[in-house]
Amino acid sequence: MPKITVLPGDGIGQEIIPEAVKVLKAVLAGREHDFEFNEYLIGGAAIDEVGKALPEETLQACHEADAVLLGSVGGPKWDTLPAKERPELGALLPLRKQLNLYANIRPVKVLPALLSASTLKEDVVKGVDLVVFRELTGGLYFGEKGRTDNPPAAYDVLIYTEEEIRRILKLAFQTAQSRRKKLCSVDKANVLESSRFWREIATDVAKEFPDVELTHMYVDNAAMQLVRAPGQFDVIVTENMFGDILTDLASMLSGSIGMLASASVSGKKGLFEPAHGSAPDIAGKNIANPLATILSAAMMLRYSFNLHVEAERIEKAVLKVLEQGLRTADLAKPGEKIIGTKEMGDAVVEALA
Repeated sequence: MPKITVLPGDGIGQEIIPEAVKVLKAVLAGREHDFEFNEYLIGGAAIDEVGKALPEETLQACHEADAVLLGSVGGPKWDTLPAKERPELGALLPLRKQLNLYANIRPVKVLPALLSASTLKEDVVKGVDLVVFRELTGGLYFGEKGRTDNPPAAYDVLIYTEEEIRRILKLAFQTAQSRRKKLCSVDKANVLESSRFWREIATDVAKEFPDVELTHMYVDNAAMQLVRAPGQFDVIVTENMFGDILTDLASMLSGSIGMLASASVSGKKGLFEPAHGSAPDIAGKNIANPLATILSAAMMLRYSFNLHVEAERIEKAVLKVLEQGLRTADLAKPGEKIIGTKEMGDAVVEALA
């Protein structure tokens, strides 16, 4: 029986995860009992309950699962803890590392119904359909960190191995082959030695994919181009920190980070989560947008279980509710009717074809 480990986490994670699970069970109607859903603690909620952001029981359940569905972790309540004990560094990063989830995949597709929700002009974002591949287990976030006393200073070390770079590039090239055959590798090769190394490997890997057009772009220019002319991009691949920044920027092309789904994968197993954070300021108010989490659940069906028809049904249902004019607060224009988190989840269930 396929196992799905469910990790609501903190803040709005407690509200959006139930909606995604509800949609999953609805789309699997008649077979939902063939899937085992098991919920565990992670993040600040785990710290409060058992004193540790990533309990051993949770980690074991993730290892044993076929897929992991995560809400969000973190919040100001735990910001006074030592860095390595906080939800982000104490749970999320080690979980990705333990499961060897080296590739973060974030699709950004501007839906016609949300053209006016973007802060950019409609003619700029119309038709945008791109995917960002972010390397997830190396780079600055995982390098040595520390401080010195004399003189007072702080440092973070950025290290990448050839294997780490090559495997994420191959995955991005393979995806580009199945799309419009264009891959943009983003780096800072004019300044960073690690980026020059990245670019050399990208050029070498490109020899295995002669049908894919490879281009290189500095990260600062990529940020500008994502705002100026996002339609030029098909597949983007980049290192950890650059990807973290660029995907949040790209999320606003679709109108809200509440629409950005995310998959972190290694082979068949994956961790699926919305790209946004725990948003503690709106937690418990039934106003959070659950659509990114619901779309992440669709990615889970596609990547971990090869249930492409069911994944497409969810994606079409999301499109349908948006075309009906249903909006959570983050998507609504002045004067538009706003519905809550639970109501949006119910609407997606009703819209399933």
